[in-house]
Parts: sequence; structure tokens; C-alpha cells
Amino acid sequence: MTDFPISLTSPNQRCVGCQQSEPLGFDFAFAYQPIVDLRDHSIFAHEALVRGTQGEGALSVLAQVNETNRYRFDQRCRTKAIAGAAALGMQTHLSINFMPNAVYRPELCIRSTLEAARAHNFPLDRLIFETLESEHVDNYRHLTNILREYREFGFKTAIDDFGAGYSGLNLLADFQPDLIKLDMALIRDVDQDRVRQVIVRGIVTICEQLGVTVIAEGIESAGERDFLSDCGIFLMQGFWFAKPAFKALAEVSPQAWAN
Repeated sequence: MTDFPISLTSPNQRCVGCQQSEPLGFDFAFAYQPIVDLRDHSIFAHEALVRGTQGEGALSVLAQVNETNRYRFDQRCRTKAIAGAAALGMQTHLSINFMPNAVYRPELCIRSTLEAARAHNFPLDRLIFETLESEHVDNYRHLTNILREYREFGFKTAIDDFGAGYSGLNLLADFQPDLIKLDMALIRDVDQDRVRQVIVRGIVTICEQLGVTVIAEGIESAGERDFLSDCGIFLMQGFWFAKPAFKALAEVSPQAWAN
């Protein structure tokens, strides 16, 4: 999909939060971590992960985000992630975290994203928006409205850290995203933990019936990879395959696929 459904001729048509947000006063960059497809050893997507300008960890950046600048930060995350992906020649999906509390009106707050996608010729249907794992959602109905609006624009939607708390079964009952990402706490040593195995299998069964694709994140061993594959999960992310690459696209080692 390459259509851009909103006219971009009226730059003043933006939500109040986007117009009144303070300048950031700091800069940041991205690292990109691949999400692989075990079935054909391909890369399905890259997740854009915030980093400092010299590659510092995400917390060094997020510590500077507050209520007065989070709107501008959220907008800049989207546009910088798209620009960076395009500059790297990314041909896969691009997964971007967003802050639900930084979106007043989805149809207006999304304008800068559409402008960036058009400017860099990045297809809308290759963009995935996932909820930020650390973001507290003040208005649950507002979040589901955002996700529905984003789907209308042609984006894919994802619930991050599924099973970690607020972004769980209640959200899934109200809105069925394209993807859910299992929280890494459920993944850790799942091949050796019967309780986690039962929970993961249950989630996979639910998602199969709802038409939702499951991604397992935080894979760190061949045992975790193989158990999850046996459960029918084929999209995976984690250090076992590749660490995030700063301003680059990481390569997956052939050993990551080996039996």
C-alpha cells in the first residue's frame, strides 16, 4: 500500500497537543533489532529502539521525557524511525513504539507520520505501531480508538509485552490487533517451565481463534526457540538471533537457525 489517505496541504490541521508541545531540547537516535520468521529464515520486521546519540541505552533518553514534551517526543520518534529505516534501505516491516497518552486525536496526530512515510517512500502497510511497554494508559477506550484508527490508515497494530499487565486480555477482548508480542518474562526458560508452557500454549490457542499473530520476544536460547516453534510461534525476536544494531540493520548469524 502506498496511498496516503489524508491531504497534507493544510499543515495547521494538527491536534492541540502537537501544536502546543514544547521543543524537546535533546536529541536521540535509534537501534534496529530484527524480528525473524523461523519458517523461511527471513526477517519479518525491525523494531526501532530508542538510543542516545552515541548509542546510550533507552533510559538515558526516556528519563528526559515528561508531560510537557512527550507529544513532541512521540512525533519525533515516528518520523526519525521512518527516516532512519529508509536511509538504511529497510525492505521489511518497521515496528515503532508509540505513547497512547501523547495522542489527542489519532487522525490529526498521525499527520507527521504520513508526511514522513510519503517523503521517504515508505509504504504504510509496512509500518507496525505497538504500545510502549512502560506507558501507563490513562484512558483505556482512548487506546482502543487509536488502534482502530491506525488500522484504518493501513498500519499494522501490535500489543507489546502481552501478559505483563495492563496490555493484556482485557485489551485483547476489546480490540484484536494484527500482532501480540509475548512478554519476555513468559519466554525466559519456557522450555524448562511447565507452568509457562501451559500459559503460552493457551495464549497461542486464543490468538489462533482470533486471527492474531503471536511474536515471541526475548529469545536467548535454542531451547526457547524450539519449544515456541513447536507451539506454532514462528515470529521471534531476541539476542539469540541478533542484538539491536545502532543506526544499522543487524545480521542474523546462520548459527541462530541451526538445530
